[in-house]
Parts: sequence; structure tokens; C-alpha cells
Amino acid sequence: EFRRVLLRSKAFRAHVMERIATLAPQLKLQVVCGPTGSAKTPLLQALRAEGAQVLDLEALARHKGSILGRWPGQEQPSQKAFETALAQALQGFDLARPVFVEAESRKIGRLMLPDAVLDALRGADCIAIEAPAYARLAYLLQDYAYLGKDGEELANLLGQLNANTGLHAKETIA
Repeated sequence: EFRRVLLRSKAFRAHVMERIATLAPQLKLQVVCGPTGSAKTPLLQALRAEGAQVLDLEALARHKGSILGRWPGQEQPSQKAFETALAQALQGFDLARPVFVEAESRKIGRLMLPDAVLDALRGADCIAIEAPAYARLAYLLQDYAYLGKDGEELANLLGQLNANTGLHAKETIA
């Protein structure tokens, strides 16, 4: 019985990955790009409210993508659960219409974007969002306000920036 379940599980995972690999290159992606704090996620939410097709990778991953991006009180899904939700989202799109998505790196928190999705993001048209520094700071202070409730956790996360010196110059962190 275990072997049969395992084989079904492997077959299902192969099906999920095949669906992602097939559908991602067919999407007419419009990638919303911009610096941290330029309110890309609220823009995607507004587009969705107006009837646009939106692929919200951060919502699927339950993470904002940055080292400070963990959603409060929520764990990220497993890689397999993330990919299954991603495949379901892709299957729901009308391939003849544009799909808006935020620019993401390979990793969203601890989850990895499948190569087909990453390649589609990199090859898509970009809609650049520009916002002045003061507006970005105001947005970030509001959007990340929950971080101030746990000073120890915030210090731990900022310490990870120091530990990952390959991510940022030491002068930037200091």
C-alpha cells in the first residue's frame, strides 16, 4: 500500500512540474518591477479588483521575498505545496490575456521558483514603478509595522544580513 501511495505521489508531483513547465512559457506576463517599498503588491491587488489576471507569487509563498519578509504568524508552505498551488494558479489563467506578476528573484523566503517560471519572468515585459524615497519609506513603515512588535526577532533578522555578507556590503548594513 505504501509503495502504491508513493508511486501516485511521485506521479502527481511529475504532473505538477510538467504543468508548470508547459504553462509558464505560454503566459503573457507583465512583470511589475520597482524598488522595495514602491507598493507593487497593492498595485497587483488593485489590478485584480479591476478584473485583471494576477499571479501573486508572494501570496502563494506566504512571504514578501526579502529577509524581513516573513508573514507574521504564518509558516511558508512546503516546496511541493507551493508548486502545487502555483500549478493550480497557472491552470486558471486565460492564456490569451495578460497576467500581471511582481518581479521576484529565484527564492521567495525559503521556497524556490521553478525554472520555467523564473525564465518566463526574466523574458517578460517590465512595468517599472517609480516612487520617491520618502513615499517608499512611509509605505515600508506601514507595511512592516509588525516587525516593531518583536524587537528580538527583528534584531535576529537584521543579524542575518550581517551573516550573509554576500547579499549586501558591510557598509550598507552598518
